[in-house]
Amino acid sequence: MLLCTYINKDIFSVFRNFTLSLFALPVFLFLPSVVHAQSAGAQILPALFEETVNPGDAFERKMTVRNVSTSDQVYYLLKKDITGVRDDNSPMFANEHDTPTGYELSSWVSLSEEPITLAPGGSAVIPIKVSVPTNASPGSHFGGVFVSVQAPRMRQTGASVGYEVGTILSIRIRGDVVENARVRSFSTDRLMYSKPLVNFVTRVENSGNVLIRPRGILEVFNMFGKRVTLLNVNENRGAVFPGTTRSYETIWDDKDFAFGRYQGIVSLIYGEQGHETTVSGTVSFWVLPINIILPVIGLLAFFVLATYFSVRWHIRRTLSTYQVAGKRSAVYKRRDTGMTRLTMITIALLAVIAVFLVAMLVIFA
Repeated sequence: MLLCTYINKDIFSVFRNFTLSLFALPVFLFLPSVVHAQSAGAQILPALFEETVNPGDAFERKMTVRNVSTSDQVYYLLKKDITGVRDDNSPMFANEHDTPTGYELSSWVSLSEEPITLAPGGSAVIPIKVSVPTNASPGSHFGGVFVSVQAPRMRQTGASVGYEVGTILSIRIRGDVVENARVRSFSTDRLMYSKPLVNFVTRVENSGNVLIRPRGILEVFNMFGKRVTLLNVNENRGAVFPGTTRSYETIWDDKDFAFGRYQGIVSLIYGEQGHETTVSGTVSFWVLPINIILPVIGLLAFFVLATYFSVRWHIRRTLSTYQVAGKRSAVYKRRDTGMTRLTMITIALLAVIAVFLVAMLVIFA
C-alpha cells in the first residue's frame, strides 16, 4: 500500500474534517506484490508501473483514483522525480534546488491540468502519457504521479498543505546498461560480545546506472572453521538506487554457548537472471562469555593463592625443625625460593589475563 501524506494542522482544521497520517511511502520499487496505494481520503490503482523501453518511445498508462472519504473531494495532479532511497525503503523526492542525478523522468510525463472532483466512493481514470526523449540516458529512471487535495498555486506559496497519494513510475531505458556494485563495507557493531547476539551491517555501493536488488547469505564460522549459522540477507529485496550506497542489517541471535574468535562471510548476487554477479565481504569478531570467564579466573586465583600460602606455611614449619645455629637449611631455602617464584609467576599471569578480559569488556561491551 502506497501512502504519501503532508499535514498542516492549522489549515487542515479549516479545510478538512478527517485526520490523515504522516508522510510515508513503503517499498515502492522493491516489492513486486504492491498492488495499490491508499490514504485516508484517496486510493490509487496500481501503485507501480515498471516499463522497459527504447529511447524515443512513447506510451500511455492509466491509473484509477477513488475517493474513499465521506465527503466530496477535489484532487489535483502533480509529478515528482525520485533522487534516491533511504535505508528504511522510503524514497527521497527531488525539489527545485537539487542537483540533477540523471535518473529523472518527470519532464517526460504529461498530465491533465484540470482538477478532478469526486463524490464519496466515486472514481476516475487518469491517463498518464510518457514520451521518452531520443537522447535519454540508458538505465533506470524514477518518478511518481500523485493526486493532492491542494492546488499547485497553494503548494508553491505555502498557503496550504494537504495529502498526496500516487503511482510510482520505474522506467528502464535500453542501451548501454551498466550493472556494477560492490560491498563497500561489511562490519559488526562491536568487536567483542558476551553472547552470540551480533548485528552485521553490509553496505552495498551501486556504481552502475540501473536499480539493483542484492540478496544472498551470511555465514558465520567458529575458530575451528566450522559453520555455526547461515542467515539470509535482504530477503525483502530492498533495492539500491544508481549512484548511491545502502546498508542492510542482519542479526545473528543464537541461544547456544559460544566462545572464541568468529568470522562472518557475506555473499550477495545482483543483476538480471542469467547474468548475476557475486560480491562478498568478511569480518571477524569475538564472543567471550565474561559472566563465565571471570568467575572461573577468580576461582583459579583463589586456589593458587591457597596453594601458595599452604606451601609456605608447610616449608616454614618444616624448616623450624631443621634450624642449625639460627640458620635455615640450604636445601629447604632453595625449595622455598623456587616455590615462591613459581607461585608469583602464576599469579602474575592470571592477573594479566583477568585485567585484559575486564578491559575488553569495558571497551567493547
